Amino acid sequence: MKSFERLVLNHLKKITTPLLDPLQFAYRANRSVDDAINLTLHFILQHLDSSGTYARLLFVDFSSAFNTVCPALLQDKLSVLNVPDPICRWITDFLTDRRQHMRLGKNVSDTRITNIGTPQGCVLSPLLFSLYTNSCTSNQQTVKLVKFADDTTLIGLISDGDESAYRGEVERLASWCRNNNLELNEQKTVEMIVDFRRTPAPLPSITLTDNQISTVNSFCSLGSTSPVSS
Repeated sequence: MKSFERLVLNHLKKITTPLLDPLQFAYRANRSVDDAINLTLHFILQHLDSSGTYARLLFVDFSSAFNTVCPALLQDKLSVLNVPDPICRWITDFLTDRRQHMRLGKNVSDTRITNIGTPQGCVLSPLLFSLYTNSCTSNQQTVKLVKFADDTTLIGLISDGDESAYRGEVERLASWCRNNNLELNEQKTVEMIVDFRRTPAPLPSITLTDNQISTVNSFCSLGSTSPVSS
């Protein structure tokens, strides 16, 4: 089965690559986690070259991201990306009515049938998640949404204290997640403020679904601890 999955994987990559979000760096040729980190730093440091500026970074955590992919929604998204209908239907069939059980020593659990999520260890799962979240982007020039699979960072480039675009995109992200069956983990989602102004004023916190997001001075993202802090 994995051999057939690889055939489908390679075909999907050929079809969808020209339409993919340029700020998604996972599972793409000539792109790496280092590219995602370097571009994030470039956005921030270039912005901070101007006076009266600072940046807010929201490090987003999803609860069981791969396990919440909705096959019906995924099929619609694949169609938008010009994936042929037979392949769309095959992927939907592949992800639905899956039988699962657990084995611990000689003990085996009851079999469950699941119709949600992508299988762990599946060759297709990482790419399918990237395609599922392809439409999750920022509409604002001063707000960047950098993704590496399910690692997502929302970057607000703030000038003259105007945070309206950033806060609007935070709300759009939360709304997108609700509409696409992805659950934000507010307890693990954190924010870092990068502010090198001489006399920075205290900034109001960010809330997600009525929960205040914690602010940190540094954060390990994509295996690298950010070298910039407030």
